[in-house]
Amino acid sequence: MSKVIRKIVSCSKCPRPLAPYSQAIVADRTVYCSGMIGIELNEPKLVPGGAAAQAATALKHLTNLLREANSGIDKVVKTTVLLADMQDYAAVNEEYKKVFGSNFPARTCYAVTKLPLGAAVEIEAIAIVGDVEHVESVELGLKL
Repeated sequence: MSKVIRKIVSCSKCPRPLAPYSQAIVADRTVYCSGMIGIELNEPKLVPGGAAAQAATALKHLTNLLREANSGIDKVVKTTVLLADMQDYAAVNEEYKKVFGSNFPARTCYAVTKLPLGAAVEIEAIAIVGDVEHVESVELGLKL
């Protein structure tokens, strides 16, 4: 049986982790990105402007991290979006659509009691590393 490669990814274009975790791990051809919040690059301080600005910054950090892991936004297969307040759902979705365009990954979004540093939003992702062939979706038309 062949070995699976596990590689820790660290990106200087992303804020340093706020706790003992890696920014991302590549296992075989999958990259698992830790949650990103909308903080300044060089200091653990939230960007001004609320949930939309924090989401835009978190997605920028996520984009940089995926690039460092030899992946990209277009190779994301699943995201999890954590919100401190579901009232921010629409504003975060607007920023999310700007980054992911129309080939959206699978996603879970839910509200939590608190996020690190009092953030309004945190976004994590799972993506593919390497060449990916994108195929249009097919509706199965299952009858229940």
